[in-house]
Amino acid sequence: MKDYIIFTDSACDMELSTLKKWNVKCLDLTLKFENEEKIWSNNEIEPKTFYQKMRDGGIAKTSAVNSEKFKQSFEEEIKKGNDILYLAFSSGLSTTCNSGAFACKALSEVYPDSKLITVDSLAASAGFGLLLYLAVQKKEEGATIEELEKYIKETVPHICHWFTVDDLVYLKRGGRVSPAAAFIGGMLGIKPVLHVDDEGHLVPVTKVRGRKASIKALADKYGELAIDKTTGPIFICQGDCKEDAQLLADIIKNDYGREIDITVYTGPVIGAHSGPGTLALFFLGKNK
Repeated sequence: MKDYIIFTDSACDMELSTLKKWNVKCLDLTLKFENEEKIWSNNEIEPKTFYQKMRDGGIAKTSAVNSEKFKQSFEEEIKKGNDILYLAFSSGLSTTCNSGAFACKALSEVYPDSKLITVDSLAASAGFGLLLYLAVQKKEEGATIEELEKYIKETVPHICHWFTVDDLVYLKRGGRVSPAAAFIGGMLGIKPVLHVDDEGHLVPVTKVRGRKASIKALADKYGELAIDKTTGPIFICQGDCKEDAQLLADIIKNDYGREIDITVYTGPVIGAHSGPGTLALFFLGKNK
């Protein structure tokens, strides 16, 4: 039986060392700051440097992985005799998934004996990373490529993303909140609580006053939605707000007796749209 390789993209926000340990191949989305020529790969710029540039007024524009890059990377593995399963950044947030799917279709015509599968994670950041983590575990248990595809699709509706931001200006730039709401929210200290819906889009759910209240709201969602509050992986990502991430971890520990499995930076490609101070919690839930 042919082996297969799991591919992903850098919107999963997992560290390169982690992906290497998982034997996962990763393609980079890119970004560019206005008034600068340099194009950065998501894993090339240090997160702290990136967030400081944003705090200094830098505006970053992001770009998807194109289909030619996917073709080149996939074909290298096909020529080694491997099949391909690409777990993709949400199609509701980027064209990267469609580019990967196009590459798989094109290469399937050239290599009809190879299996090339794209699965839309409908997820982002470490929620996407959590799904990838579960997929890797399933592969290590001996799942075939078809079994893994089925497992991922069954798991997608249970990957919960709950997050908040510290400054509404970045969501305003992306059209997630109106200019008026951003201005008033900034004046009153209003913090949104958002999630990723069943179509993989970012959706504001509620608003609270104050940063600590928004962090507590994330932990409360764990208590409300987790399939099993005593088991199952929990991931946190943070946009250069390490102390807030620790506060969230402490609340989860105190309220539910759970340790956080992985805490990572919100990567630059995601952070470009959510800004410094982004804080998110990811877990398996009854529904998203």
